[in-house]
Amino acid sequence: MENRIKNKVVAITGASSGIGEAIAVMLAAQGAKVVLGARRQDKLSQLTNQIIEAGGAADYLVTDVKKREDLEQLVQLAQHKYGRLDVMINNAGISHLSRMDDLQVEDWMEMIDVNLKGVLHGIAASMPCFKKQGSGHIINIISTSGIKIVPLQAVYAGTKNAVRTIAEALRQESEGKYRVTGISPGFVDTELSDHIKDESLKAAIKDKANKIAISANDIAEAVVYAISQPDQVEVGKIVIRPSVQD
Repeated sequence: MENRIKNKVVAITGASSGIGEAIAVMLAAQGAKVVLGARRQDKLSQLTNQIIEAGGAADYLVTDVKKREDLEQLVQLAQHKYGRLDVMINNAGISHLSRMDDLQVEDWMEMIDVNLKGVLHGIAASMPCFKKQGSGHIINIISTSGIKIVPLQAVYAGTKNAVRTIAEALRQESEGKYRVTGISPGFVDTELSDHIKDESLKAAIKDKANKIAISANDIAEAVVYAISQPDQVEVGKIVIRPSVQD
């Protein structure tokens, strides 16, 4: 089978651990040139060195998706180093779970800043490059939250559904020039639940994840599949979750 990933230039946010890290390693192993963005420099440096030592091509930039200029600089790094950007993967995300009447307003705002504005910043940073090239691929790592509405996830799910809506509009507006893919993971073994402040809720979610969670590599495989399609083929939406998940 033809390797359609080799030499593609891919920027990934939230790349220092979990799903982002798995995507970076898997794509680099197939010949992609990965440009990694996240807030933790030590982990970014370690991952970049790991990929290079394995024979891959990788660069990194400390990136906070809440800052539009950080995403612009990440794209500029890709263009400066490799001359182009083929894929922007908006993976960075944060989850705070609580009842609405608990009024955790600061947590709401942080989820909006990271999960929604962060994606918009990634789109805004990559689109000028894509328009100039006449091609590009936006991949948003979303969530099964929002597909099924449940208590404690109102704002988190709201940010994810906003991304779904925006991505669908972008897909229609692009008229085939840009591919747009939304990948919605269910329970995955990552650090996402570490941000939950309620210790009993965090423990319950970690316990459930330990029992049923799938690997970050399973999500990376879906990303590989989406990128590997011929240019005229767009994989629009993928829901990937444990087979036993509700």
